[in-house]
Amino acid sequence: MLKGKLLENEPLAKYTSWRVGGPAEQMYLPEDRDDLICFMRSLSDQQAVYWIGLGSNLLVRDGGVKGVVINTRNRLKAMDLADVDKIYVEAGVPCAHVARFSVDLGLHGAEFLAGIPGTLGGALKMNAGAFGGETWNIVEAVEMVNQKGEVFKRSPSEFEVSYRSVKGHDDEWFLAAELKLNKHCEEGGLDKIKELLERRSLTQPTNKPTCGSVFKNPEGDHAARLIEQSGLKGHCIGGACVSQKHANFIENMGDAKASDIEQLIAYIQLQVMHQQGISLETEVCRVGEPK
Repeated sequence: MLKGKLLENEPLAKYTSWRVGGPAEQMYLPEDRDDLICFMRSLSDQQAVYWIGLGSNLLVRDGGVKGVVINTRNRLKAMDLADVDKIYVEAGVPCAHVARFSVDLGLHGAEFLAGIPGTLGGALKMNAGAFGGETWNIVEAVEMVNQKGEVFKRSPSEFEVSYRSVKGHDDEWFLAAELKLNKHCEEGGLDKIKELLERRSLTQPTNKPTCGSVFKNPEGDHAARLIEQSGLKGHCIGGACVSQKHANFIENMGDAKASDIEQLIAYIQLQVMHQQGISLETEVCRVGEPK
């Protein structure tokens, strides 16, 4: 028997960091990992399934999402010491919590996760990174679940991992990961996290509704530099504006629609190509239907 909560026609704007997006046809809030697996087993093969954690790096279109959205935020939240130098973390745990948890255990190598504004599940999906660190550099193994509720343990060698990209097993979703860290006498782990967060606050609009970085950095360059050089800082379409603080961020000024953001993304790509001769590839994931 399912223990979680199934919501109908649930507005997604309140679950995304951009604060935009139409409703989910259905949203499931699992009680825990086992309940989620049971719910997956109840779905038909034809049911469209989407997952959401903290809702960063995600643009939900104004028409909403047909199918079921599984909300893992604060639900798949277990963290445990798996070995002397390994931790087990479920997909719904915010990355910042993983960074603090590892340091508290005297383990190092995950501090960079403090700069990623999402859950571990989202970080695994896109190989999220910050301050020179990347998620899959510390992954020892992952747990996956498919739409039949079958669970698999997989190694990094079963995926094609690159900059902001993870390919393989597209019919499965991340349940948890085992992270291999460094156990040695290194002082100042909490100070390092504090320093990273201060740097992030100084350089990024962390107090504004954004999705995080919108575009991937082209090889040997930075998307923010290209956008700024194209004179686009502060450029707005509707309620969406290129951040004055960091040009690779788009801010919701309070009344933006998903369509405003999507049009601004396209305009930035057009202008950067026209002025700089470089094609910017989006980092943000887009789901749903236009209104």
